[in-house]
Amino acid sequence: MRQSRIVSVVVVLAAALLFVPLLTAQAVISPGSTDVFVNQVFTLPVDIAGVSDLYAFQFDLAFDPTILQLLSVFEGGFLPSAGSTIFIPGAIDNIGGTATATADTLVGDIPGASGDGDLVYFTFQAIDTGASAVSLSNEFLLDSSFNFIPFTTVDGSVTVAPAPTPEPPGLSWIGCFAVAAMLLARRWRRARRRA
Repeated sequence: MRQSRIVSVVVVLAAALLFVPLLTAQAVISPGSTDVFVNQVFTLPVDIAGVSDLYAFQFDLAFDPTILQLLSVFEGGFLPSAGSTIFIPGAIDNIGGTATATADTLVGDIPGASGDGDLVYFTFQAIDTGASAVSLSNEFLLDSSFNFIPFTTVDGSVTVAPAPTPEPPGLSWIGCFAVAAMLLARRWRRARRRA
């Protein structure tokens, strides 16, 4: 009976060790989320978390072109932290609301980047109020052996509020005192003339 328990424990441990690779965490790619005002220019990162040996990536980004206009695409700091890169910002389409074929790769026989960081920065201008989903498609990640890296994506969003109405500029206290002093001086002169 004791030997059957030991055998059972060994079988359970062996099975657990076989399934550990299936339970490892996947990398997560996500465009950020933010709240902005109409006419505000802002930068939205697409970041990655929990990746190992990232050597190259590519994706398309979609947004609502009635709310946002994409101005530029810049390389993030994550991949260049591992070595020299070739960055392709892709094509911006502000009518269809996409940035297509944004890609980056390391150069040379080196290991990929591991950990968390920003892959790409997208600079937008908010052109109208509302909420825009920011989503990724056609994504792939490659390791330094050119194998696909498993990952999941999480969509982002941008909420655009009306621009704040500036308060009318008030008179400074010095200006108020100056006006009050002029009025008092004028009144004093009139009173002296009458007397």
